Amino acid sequence: MSWMAWTLPSTLFFITIGCMLTAMTVLEVLRPCVERKGFLPISTTRGDRLFIGLLSSAYIHLFFIGMTDLPIWYPFGMSIVWLVAVIRWG
Repeated sequence: MSWMAWTLPSTLFFITIGCMLTAMTVLEVLRPCVERKGFLPISTTRGDRLFIGLLSSAYIHLFFIGMTDLPIWYPFGMSIVWLVAVIRWG
């Protein structure tokens, strides 16, 4: 993997995404979900909320990398909190 400069935060981010996708697949097989309406302006399924949460987490990271000099741990923590909120109440 010498072609990419893996740091601990980026490694944890991608491992976490892989684990979430695996868990969501198993959960969907065991307990299929139905659409529901939360604080998001559309009706979403569990997978929709995961996708929206992951996409917005990427934007949080890009904003912090481009606009601040803060360590990457700040957007990482914010992304986790945001993702949990979207999946739970979105």
